[in-house]
Amino acid sequence: MQPFRPFILLFVTGFLIFLLLPAGCTRLGPDFKGIDNPPLPRQWKKNHAPQDESIISWWRTFNDPALNTLVGKACDGNLDIRGAGLRIAQARAVLGISQGFALPQQQTLSGRAESTHTGLTDFSAVGVNFDMGWELDLWGKYSRGIEAARAALYAAVASYDDIMVSIIAEVARNYIGYRTAQERLIYARRNVEIQERVVTMTEVQFNSGNVSELDMQQARSQLYSTRASIAAVKIEQVKAADALALLLGVDVSEVMDILHEHAGKDEDAGPAFSARRPGVLQLRQSAWKRQGENLIPVPSLDPKYKIDADLITRRPDIKVAEYTVHANSAKLGASMADLYPSFSLFGNIGYNNTDKAGAWLTGTEPLGVSIGPSFSWNIFNYGRIKNRIRLQDAVFEETLVTYNKAVLAAVAEVKNALSGYVLTLQQQRENRKALLATIRAFNLSAIQYNEGLVSYQRLLTTVEKLTLIQDRFAAIKGKAALYAVALYKALGGGWQINRGRAYISEKTARRMRKRTDWGTFLDEDMTRIPRGFLHE
Repeated sequence: MQPFRPFILLFVTGFLIFLLLPAGCTRLGPDFKGIDNPPLPRQWKKNHAPQDESIISWWRTFNDPALNTLVGKACDGNLDIRGAGLRIAQARAVLGISQGFALPQQQTLSGRAESTHTGLTDFSAVGVNFDMGWELDLWGKYSRGIEAARAALYAAVASYDDIMVSIIAEVARNYIGYRTAQERLIYARRNVEIQERVVTMTEVQFNSGNVSELDMQQARSQLYSTRASIAAVKIEQVKAADALALLLGVDVSEVMDILHEHAGKDEDAGPAFSARRPGVLQLRQSAWKRQGENLIPVPSLDPKYKIDADLITRRPDIKVAEYTVHANSAKLGASMADLYPSFSLFGNIGYNNTDKAGAWLTGTEPLGVSIGPSFSWNIFNYGRIKNRIRLQDAVFEETLVTYNKAVLAAVAEVKNALSGYVLTLQQQRENRKALLATIRAFNLSAIQYNEGLVSYQRLLTTVEKLTLIQDRFAAIKGKAALYAVALYKALGGGWQINRGRAYISEKTARRMRKRTDWGTFLDEDMTRIPRGFLHE
């Protein structure tokens, strides 16, 4: 066994060198320490406080059971959210690959067995070899790769959160669109009822010779036009329902069941026509004031809401941009390692022997051990390597620009949504006044027309205004609710509800396990995003 001692000594010495060298490793490239945000509006204070419930579950501020149900089903069944969860699994696998490079990169076990017949003698040969190679991470090439992969994983989680925010907002937006169309249909049908009575009244006047045929045809034209508008509003309603079905990942019939279960209380408005003056067409203001009141959800959002600047930087899309910067910072350091020589340790243990006609050949040692260091240096490729570094540096700088742009875009979204919400509420109040005034004007013109004090044109004008203002009133109510949704989305609320829940469903995990050995990778505990992760 004496011949093996030098090999054993060399092996032990090399192994000790390998263990000691990483302590002196240098990680090239910039160390990521966060990003300085562009200036935010002065009136926005930094409270550094956790988000309150009105932001976390903002859709509940609308106090609408149907909306709450739709959002819950979307979070469970939306296909975009499922896809984002699978991208987290992909990022975890990539991180595992990167971490594997910190261990010996080459580990190969090979063997051979052969028999040769020469006509005179038979030879048999057997061999088993184990080769191992390990590139020392002196310049941080592999540790930077792990850092980049971990940042990419965090970006995937933040992207999952961002998709969650967008899907919840889209559900709310389409639900409000459906209810707005529903209220507009109620107003349109009431107006058809009014105009049918006006047509009947005009036909009586025409048959009595009190008005011309022109007046009668104009009344009919207005009626037909209003009837035609109903179909257009129905199309909007159908589109909104179909969009909700797609967002929930279900058939539209399931969506309609939810919508019909909580259909509002417009039937409580009472009769639209007054019976105070028999024979005279009169509208009840109280009925028209309450008409459709409970259809379009109204948020309990204070128009004087104070913006916390921290909410902007916590937005998931901002976090995606931030972790993308971090990943590219690490990739820049990894690319710089190619400028310097790489050092490796390699070793081989092998058993090889040959026998001749049943007798082992003499003079050979079947067991062999070899170990030693090696290095390589791309000294004639500096132009290519340096340009790869320049490329990665430009990519890194571009991601910084993208981050700053994302922050400024988020600020603009919040400001536009908040100002739009405040101004639309003002517009809604004025339109309510206009609606009540128009109803009063219609009642007066109907009385005066019936008494022959005004022409039919005066009555027709008030009918047209009533139709227009009622439709606008419903549309503006919906617009105010949409601005509230836009504000909550701009503040980045909603992603927190899936913390502690698996981002890959058990059904999907079972299907994947049947194809591939995932080990514990897809266990429910392993696919939960812990509370307090990334943003809080």
